[in-house]
Amino acid sequence: MGDSKAPSDDRLSPYFADLHVHIGRSQDGQPVKISGSRNLTFRQIAKEASERKGIELVGIIDCHSPAVQKDILDCLHSGEMEEVPGGGIRYRNTTLLLGAEMEVKEEGGGPFHLLGFLPSLQAMQEWTAWMTPRVANIRLSTQRIRVTARELQAELVARGGLLIPAHIFTPHRGLLGCSADRLADRLDPDGIAAVELGLSADSDMAGTLSELDRYAFLTNSDAHSPGMIGRECNELLLSTPSFEEFAKALKGEQGRRILANYGLHPELGKYHETSCAACRRTVPETEEEVAVCPYCGSSRLTRGVSGRIRRLADRERPLQPEGRPPYRPQVPLSFFPGVGPAKREKLLTEVGTEMDILHRLPAEAIASAAGEKIAELIVRAREDKLSFTSGSGGSYGSIRQS
Repeated sequence: MGDSKAPSDDRLSPYFADLHVHIGRSQDGQPVKISGSRNLTFRQIAKEASERKGIELVGIIDCHSPAVQKDILDCLHSGEMEEVPGGGIRYRNTTLLLGAEMEVKEEGGGPFHLLGFLPSLQAMQEWTAWMTPRVANIRLSTQRIRVTARELQAELVARGGLLIPAHIFTPHRGLLGCSADRLADRLDPDGIAAVELGLSADSDMAGTLSELDRYAFLTNSDAHSPGMIGRECNELLLSTPSFEEFAKALKGEQGRRILANYGLHPELGKYHETSCAACRRTVPETEEEVAVCPYCGSSRLTRGVSGRIRRLADRERPLQPEGRPPYRPQVPLSFFPGVGPAKREKLLTEVGTEMDILHRLPAEAIASAAGEKIAELIVRAREDKLSFTSGSGGSYGSIRQS
């Protein structure tokens, strides 16, 4: 993960960061991420992160789209936002990093997603020009790109970009989930800035793969709606939120580092366990990969992340390199029983941002708006004292009621 060095003279502070947020539509209604909410515009993401979520560094990974770039320019020209020295776009207390998510398909494996971040709007516009002849529709999110992963990686790194394999273990579009058994089978190991664990895995699960020891782990939301921003996030120690500071934190340079990964509890993830698409039952994992459902005989199985990691592991027990930050299971507000849209709005309006509610505020403050039962559940979630029904087959898990 890089050698930690003595801190510089800069004053360092902790910042919450979610580095995987999609744009559903441009400001004038053009589709970007078809499955994303219409409310996920560049401006609305900035407002939601800054004013309601308490997220100070946000990676928007559809900034290659010309329609999104127009929205960025409009925000800059109006004075509502400004470019940050060191890279990024600032809105109030939040800096937006400019990224793109791309899909690669290579012989012998399924398609997988890569995140690329670039330091400036100009660099992203140049990346758009490079991508345009290599994709079917440059306006849309997560397009299949007609190059190999190594070619894409070399081009991005040469431009000063950061390459991060996305949700690496998921059966749908995860490099280790559906395309290859090792990152090195698809990418140059030296050109990987970090790896994103995905919603169904945590640091202990990933710590059974020695190949991953050298990389920083990121826990990001992959948000397709405003409410999902921050459902997974990271706490970074930086002098200020910017592209350059983010890059230093991933390497552990000059005192910058990742303080903690706040990840959705793996059992809440959509693909934690293997599931049968025919009878919709969870399929028990074995040492060998199950070929058919033991209940109905169907071969239509959605592979679970937990079983896939066990089959890839080269260690019996997880081992974390020195400096690996703690993984703190996080349960977003929307997962708590009794917290519907009205209750969530009351909490955010009367109590504080979602990050403050989930991690910082005392139970009494939460209970004043949500009641003692919900406040107790939130505190128990902080202490990792909740039980869950595991997610599988594309459905989220849930808190098990006692």
